[in-house]
Amino acid sequence: MSCIKPHSVNRANETDFMGYLSERQIAALGFKSIGKGVKISDRAAIYNHDQIEIGDYSRIDDFCVLSGKIIIGRNVHIAIFCNIAGGSEGAKFDDFSGLSYGCHVITQSDDYTGRTMTNPTVPGKYKKECKKPVYIGRHCIVGTNSLILPGVTLQEGTSVGAMSMVTKTTDPWSVYFGIPAKRLKARKQDLLVLEKQYLEEAP
Repeated sequence: MSCIKPHSVNRANETDFMGYLSERQIAALGFKSIGKGVKISDRAAIYNHDQIEIGDYSRIDDFCVLSGKIIIGRNVHIAIFCNIAGGSEGAKFDDFSGLSYGCHVITQSDDYTGRTMTNPTVPGKYKKECKKPVYIGRHCIVGTNSLILPGVTLQEGTSVGAMSMVTKTTDPWSVYFGIPAKRLKARKQDLLVLEKQYLEEAP
């Protein structure tokens, strides 16, 4: 687990609201792979480091919990109080995607019908869990307090409104909202021009 007491971290900029682990501390955690310029809060809880990959310039903020198999691309932002449960199937975040405050991404779920027992204290032979990977495409953004369920693919450019529950794969470059989330309209793609400019100027 990556929780390290705040006083053990050298804060490069005291004007920042968050304390981030140093490059040396991040390297010591034993991630499967780690990019350059990665920022991880000293208040985040991360498990299964050997199953987690994080790309260049991505950021994980305070009080996030990450576990299981997770792949994070470049320039991905995981905001405060998010939970990513990659499990055995895995959750993948493509470049420039992000989760706003308090989002949950889960790749496995108990059977709620009553046909089997539930919760992690019960041996697997008494349960029937749904286990499916989650994929969040490039330039996807998920609004505050939203939930992404097992097996969902957010196609490139998907925008999910706050407090939504996504139960099915989305159409690319579309805006979704609601419980369950439904497509409202197309999303603009102007940001692709800005992406090109950014990548040309980036280190």
